[in-house]
Amino acid sequence: MANDKDPITCHVLDTSVGMPAKGIRVKLEGGHAPLKTFESLTDDDGRVKAWLPYSSIHSSGDVPTYTLEDVLGEVEDTTTWTLRFDTGSYFGEGKTFFPEVLVTFTVLKGQHYHVPLLLSPYSYSTYRGS
Repeated sequence: MANDKDPITCHVLDTSVGMPAKGIRVKLEGGHAPLKTFESLTDDDGRVKAWLPYSSIHSSGDVPTYTLEDVLGEVEDTTTWTLRFDTGSYFGEGKTFFPEVLVTFTVLKGQHYHVPLLLSPYSYSTYRGS
C-alpha cells in the first residue's frame, strides 16, 4: 500500500473527555458470502489504519492470510460492511448505555472509506469522513 492505509479506516474520538479513544477493539465484517472478518485496535490517536484477518479461538485449521485489499479486489461493484466497536470494554462494564456500536455502510469498488465515530457513554454519532 502506497499510503500505509487500508481502503477502509476509522477514527474514534471520546467526546466526553475531548481526546482520541485509544485501545478500542474494532471488528470489520463484509464482502461477499462467505463474509470476511478483520480486527484491529485503535492506536494512540484513536485510529485504525490497517486490519488483520480475524481468527476466533474456536477456529480450526490455517490462520487466514487474506487482506482487506484482496477481498475488496474481488468485488465487482458494491458490498455492505459493518464496523463493530467494543465500547463496553473501553468505558468499563455498566459505565455506558452502548456496550457495542455497529456502523453498517455500502462500499463501492475502488473507493476509500474513512468512518469517524464520535463517542460518549450515552451517545454516539458517525459520518463518512475523508
